Amino acid sequence: MSSALDEDTRETLDAGRETAGAMLRAAQKDLQKVFIFFLIGFLGTFYALRLYVWDFLKRVTRAQMSAGISGDVSIIAQTPFDVILLQAKIGLVVGVVLALPAFLYFSRDALVERGLWPSSPVPVWQLALIFVGMVTLFVLGVAYGYFVFFPFTFAFLAQNAIAAGFSPTYSIVKWAQFIFLLTASFGLASQLPLAMTGLSYAEIVPYETFRDKWRYAVVGVFAVGALFTPPDPFTQIMWAIPVLALYGVSLYLAKVVTTARRGSEKMDVKATVRAHWNVIAGVGVLGGVLVYAFFERGGVGYLNDGLAAIGSDYVILAPSSTGLLVGYVLLAVVVAAVVAVGYFVYHDLDDLAVVEAGVGDPSAIDLADLDADGVRAAPPEVFAALDEDEAMAAAGDALDAGERAKAQAIIDRFDEDGASDGDEGDAGDGDGSAAPAESEATAAESGGSIGDRFSRAGSTFFDEFGDDSDEADGDSDEESDDFEGYYTDLAFILDSITSRAFRIVGLFMLVLAGTFGWLYTGGIKRVYEDFLSRLPAQVTPEEVLNVVALHPMEALVFEVKFSTIIAGLVTAPVLAYYAWPALRERNIIRQRRRAVFLWTGALAAGLLGGFALGYSTIAPAVISWLVNDAVQANMVIAYRITNFFWLIFFTTAGIGILADVPILMILLNSAGVGYGSMRGRWREVTVGVLAFAALFTPADVLTMFLVTIPLMVAYGIGLGVLFVITLGGRRDLAPPRSIDV
Repeated sequence: MSSALDEDTRETLDAGRETAGAMLRAAQKDLQKVFIFFLIGFLGTFYALRLYVWDFLKRVTRAQMSAGISGDVSIIAQTPFDVILLQAKIGLVVGVVLALPAFLYFSRDALVERGLWPSSPVPVWQLALIFVGMVTLFVLGVAYGYFVFFPFTFAFLAQNAIAAGFSPTYSIVKWAQFIFLLTASFGLASQLPLAMTGLSYAEIVPYETFRDKWRYAVVGVFAVGALFTPPDPFTQIMWAIPVLALYGVSLYLAKVVTTARRGSEKMDVKATVRAHWNVIAGVGVLGGVLVYAFFERGGVGYLNDGLAAIGSDYVILAPSSTGLLVGYVLLAVVVAAVVAVGYFVYHDLDDLAVVEAGVGDPSAIDLADLDADGVRAAPPEVFAALDEDEAMAAAGDALDAGERAKAQAIIDRFDEDGASDGDEGDAGDGDGSAAPAESEATAAESGGSIGDRFSRAGSTFFDEFGDDSDEADGDSDEESDDFEGYYTDLAFILDSITSRAFRIVGLFMLVLAGTFGWLYTGGIKRVYEDFLSRLPAQVTPEEVLNVVALHPMEALVFEVKFSTIIAGLVTAPVLAYYAWPALRERNIIRQRRRAVFLWTGALAAGLLGGFALGYSTIAPAVISWLVNDAVQANMVIAYRITNFFWLIFFTTAGIGILADVPILMILLNSAGVGYGSMRGRWREVTVGVLAFAALFTPADVLTMFLVTIPLMVAYGIGLGVLFVITLGGRRDLAPPRSIDV
């Protein structure tokens, strides 16, 4: 039996196993020392959590809460082993982190033999400096999280849960995971200055990439914030603003170190200090004066008042003696002077780099640093120094970066000013001029200009990508044609609504914000109380049924998901209205656009009718049946917000959605989607329903199938109804395609 792995993969795995075995053998005599490091990390973390950390985290959680809200917040263990297992897991992670560097050090001989250990020794002071910088930045990031972000975030989340009528009863596992995940994110985000400057200095990622791609960085920061923080603007801004500020500082530091590296041979710190000594001294004196004025003019008091205004108990102490005040002033003088020296050194190097690259040698200009306009304005010497392969490579890099206009500009300029001009000039008849006929023939034989060949190469690539070979069988051709047809139709429809995208997205966001605002400001509590009033008298919130939040973000996540569903339902008719002409032109549907109103009315009637039936009858009956055993056994039920409200949603709005499935299928058939097509595409429908359930239901497999199975049953009922109406698919409700309606 042939192996499922290719030869390269097997060789890589074998080499990895061999290296791991060699490392274990090399470190065998020192494994006891490695285990000691692990044991220190494991036991130290275990007892630190038990004696100090949990109390500290609880104080951080309640730091900005009022007395009433703080009293309602509780941290619970769902099982008898939650606390001890959580402490053991965290201790294991810390122990491994501490033991890993020791293991790598003791197994260095095996790594050296295989060339995996750094060949050139790095000075110890440089390693120490990098390590101190990493630790300092990590501590600053974590400090911001624990003393600013977490107190305000937990106060906001607890207040939101209580306002909605729920109990913020956090599971210690979910609460700790939330805190430690955000702690790690703040600590890693704080490494931006060190990471960006290191990558730029080593030219692994050029400074220009960080500079030119700042928009992507902003989007990435907010995307990470959306994943790691509660889905409300306040906490996302509290996450994003410090990280973006760090990115700006890191970008400047990357520019400084890049400039220093590129001009290191020209650096003359002494000459810079001599040239600007008066300004440097003035800046140092100014820094000392400002620090002196801060302490002598009541700055400490103003700062403490500001901390008290935001609810902080921290107090900054003024210098207790004249000697300490003088020390602060002298430190400020030195720091300000050093900053001024660094500023002038950087400026001298930057000016020198600009002069050398821009004036002394035009061919030294790097095309990667230019945009499309810069390529068109560059001097001819830049392209005269390139050969065809270099020009093609530069254009390819621009295409990879998504800069098609820049790639075309490089090709055009190379055709005009590149090395090919000189070759053509040499191919003349002795006086340096080329015969036109001969030039054209040569160009035709070689494929024309580089621009023509570049375009044809791209076309040929996509042609080959789209059609494997002339020997493909008929089934493959048919599948390829079907796929191409689906893609063409989809692209045409999307293009038709592009001009209306602002309105569609605006309506979606407006409905999303309005629904979320209504839920957040008490709407969810009013719905909850009204629903409880429909339950039997023996099921009361105080005695039997309670709804709790086991995760700090649970209430907000449900509100956002529910708001997204409502926004999607409201936006769908508008999207259909704008896409209708394109759908009709592609013969996907045959009715005129006014049919959108009929569709919207029919679907809304089915949805509202099913919702009314579910809310008034089905949902209360289901909830009462589920808690009946608990009532008989005198037990108290604590439902999670997510499970309880999704159960209500499925038994109310879910009934309406199920009723809408056959209605939608009849409407689609009347618009031109045949019964045979809907019956033949049931697999694609199933996959789509599963994807929907995975996105908009609680993250467990059981709930996903509980949503998918009823919807597919409703789809089967719709097929049965259509089978009867269309006489087995022989007479669809849509008029024939030859009739223009």
